[in-house]
Amino acid sequence: MSYCINPSCPQPSDPANTNNRICRNCGSGLLLKGRYQVMRLLSDKSGFGKVYEAYQGAIPKILKVLKQSHNTNPRIVELFQQEAAVLSQLNHPGIPRVEPDGYFQFFPKNSTEPVHCIIMEKIDGLNLKQWMRQQGNHPISEKQALNWLNQLAHILHLVHQKNYFHRDIKPENIMIRSSGQLVLIDFGTARELTYTYLAEVGGSGSVTKISSAGYTPPEQEKGHAVPQSDFYALGRTFVYLLTGRQATEQPIYEPLTDKLNWHDHASHISPQLTNFIDKLMAPTAAERPKNTQEILDKLASLSQELSQPKLVTHVIDNTSIQISQNISIVQPLAEKYQNKWLLGGMAALVVGLGGYGIWQFYHSSPSQPVASETISLVKTLDGHSSYVNYLVISPDGQTLFSGSADKTIKVWDIATGKEVRTLTGHASSVNYLLISSDGQTLFSASADKTIKIWDVATGKDIHTLTGHSSFVNSLNISPDGQTLFSASADKTIKIWDVATGKDIRTLPGHLSAVNYLSISPDGQTLFSASADKTIKVWDVATGKEIRTLPGHSSAINYLTISPDGQTLYSASADKTIKVWDVATGKAIRTLNDSSFVNYLVMSRDGETLLSGSADKTIKIWNLSTGEVIRTLTGPAKHINYFAIGSDWQTIATGSGDNEIKIWRMPK
Repeated sequence: MSYCINPSCPQPSDPANTNNRICRNCGSGLLLKGRYQVMRLLSDKSGFGKVYEAYQGAIPKILKVLKQSHNTNPRIVELFQQEAAVLSQLNHPGIPRVEPDGYFQFFPKNSTEPVHCIIMEKIDGLNLKQWMRQQGNHPISEKQALNWLNQLAHILHLVHQKNYFHRDIKPENIMIRSSGQLVLIDFGTARELTYTYLAEVGGSGSVTKISSAGYTPPEQEKGHAVPQSDFYALGRTFVYLLTGRQATEQPIYEPLTDKLNWHDHASHISPQLTNFIDKLMAPTAAERPKNTQEILDKLASLSQELSQPKLVTHVIDNTSIQISQNISIVQPLAEKYQNKWLLGGMAALVVGLGGYGIWQFYHSSPSQPVASETISLVKTLDGHSSYVNYLVISPDGQTLFSGSADKTIKVWDIATGKEVRTLTGHASSVNYLLISSDGQTLFSASADKTIKIWDVATGKDIHTLTGHSSFVNSLNISPDGQTLFSASADKTIKIWDVATGKDIRTLPGHLSAVNYLSISPDGQTLFSASADKTIKVWDVATGKEIRTLPGHSSAINYLTISPDGQTLYSASADKTIKVWDVATGKAIRTLNDSSFVNYLVMSRDGETLLSGSADKTIKIWNLSTGEVIRTLTGPAKHINYFAIGSDWQTIATGSGDNEIKIWRMPK
C-alpha cells in the first residue's frame, strides 16, 4: 500500500493507492523525490514529527515528517532540519545513516506550504524501553551494562568531537540492532557547541529547553544544557536498565528529599560500577566526568578490574577462609566440616573464567546430613549473533532449540553440541519457543508480532499467524495439541486453531503486557500472568474470565501448574513465588526469594519446584514445606531461563547473552 503524507488528505491510507503514483483522494504525489514510497504510519507520538515506514526499492527506510502544526515555528523547523544535518556528518554503526540530501521538502498538490521530511536508515530492532518490557523488566547484568556503557560512550565520543551534544538520552532514544549494536536515535534536540551557544548559556540568551522526566539534569531543566548533561542522562538510563525501575518511580526515588536510592535495587552490581554511575549523575555538571575520553578511560579500567577473580570470605568455626570464586573447594575441606555444614546442592562454572564456582554453605542439623552433589558444565554453544531469549528441549531429550534476538531459531544436537540447522523467517527478535508433545512441531513467538509454526523434521515454515498488534511474549498449547494460545504486549491473549492457523478468539482484560500463559492438565482452564501484577483465570470453551488473582506487587514473569491441576505457582519481579489454590483462587503460601524470580519448572511428581532468579541462582524448593532444598550458585549473570531434559539430568541455561550452557546434574 502507498501512504499519502499530505496533511490534508481525506484518506491517506487508502488501499486503492497500492499501485498508484498519484493519490486518488487528493492528487498529491506518492513517490517522494521520485524514489521513496511511503507504506504506513508507524507513530505520531515522536517529538515534533510523525514517523513512517518507507521503501527505496526493496530497502526499508524511516521517514520523519514534521507535524504541520509546527510549520509556523521557525525554531522547531530549524531543530528538525538540524537532525538531518547532524546525522549526515556522523558515520558510525551506532548512529542512523542519513545521506547529505536526507532532508527535503514535499509540496502536496495545490499547496504552497511544504511538508518537511527526513529520510534515514531504518534500525531493525527495539528501543531499550521496549526491549526491557520484552524481557519482563529484568535488570541487565554487570557485564552487559559495561558492554552497553562502552558502546554508548564511543557513540557520544564521536558526537561530542563534532561539537554536538544530544540533550535527550533516554531508553526510548536508544535502539538495539539484531547484532547487539546499540544505536542512539532522535537527534532533533542535538545542539551544536558554539561560542554563541556558550554565551547564551552564560548570559541571558534564549536556549531551547528540552526535558524528559527522570533523565534531564538540573541545569538542563533550567534551560542551560552543557555536554556533561548527556552524562547525567546516560547515568539515569543505566539506573533504569540495572534496576528495571524508572528513575522517578518509588521506592528508588524519594520526592521529599529528591534522593535516588537505587543501590539496594541493583545488588548484583559491584560498588565500583555503582559509584561510577553515581558520578555520571552528579547534581552539578562540574562533578561529572569532564569529557567522553575520561568516561572511556574509566570504563576500560573498570572492565579490567572487574574481570579479575574475586576472593570470597567464608567463616567456619570462627575461622575465615578466602577462596577464589573460580576455584572449587577441595574435598578434604568438605570432609572436615561435613558434620556441621553442607556444601550446597549444585555448583556451576563462573562464566568466562572456566573454573569451578564456589559451593554455597548451608547449615544443617548433624542428624540430617546431606551428601554433597555436583553439577558439571558439559559444553557451551556459540552461534547466535545476538541475545538468546529462550530455550526448549525436545521430548526425547536429544535436541535443543534456541530463539534469539538475531531473528533466528537454532536447532542443536545436545549430545555433540553441533548446530543441526538454522530456521529463518522472523523479521525481529524470537521471544518464545514451544515444542509439541510428539516433538514434531515447533511454535515460535516474535517481536515482529507474529507466531510461526515449523515442521521440526524439515525446518519448513508451515504457518505464520498474524493478528497481534505488538510483540508476542508467550505461547501454550492444549493437551490435545489442537489449540494454541498466545500472550502479547498488546495486553491480549489470542486462541488459534493449530491445523488451520485461524484466529478463533481474542481475550482482552489485562491492563498491561501479558507475559506468560499456563494451561490446566484437562485443557479447560487458562491462566495468564501480566505486567499489571495480576493473574487472570479463563474458561477456554467460552473465553470468559473466571477470576482475577491479585497479590503480587510487581510484574509476574512466569506460571506453572501442578500435575493434578489443583495448584498454581507464579514467579514475580517482587522477589516472590506465590502458591495458589486453583479452585478458590486463594493464595496458600508465599515463597520468598532474594531477587526477581524469572522462571519456574515443576517436577513430574509435583513435589519439587525449580526457580531461576536474578540473584544468579537456580533454587530447588520442597513444595510440601516451602523450603529451599539446595541452591545452584556460581553464574556471573542472572538466570533468565533454563530448559530441563526428559531425563532430568540435562539442563540448558541462558542469561540474556549470546551463549548457551549445557550442564549435567547427578541422578
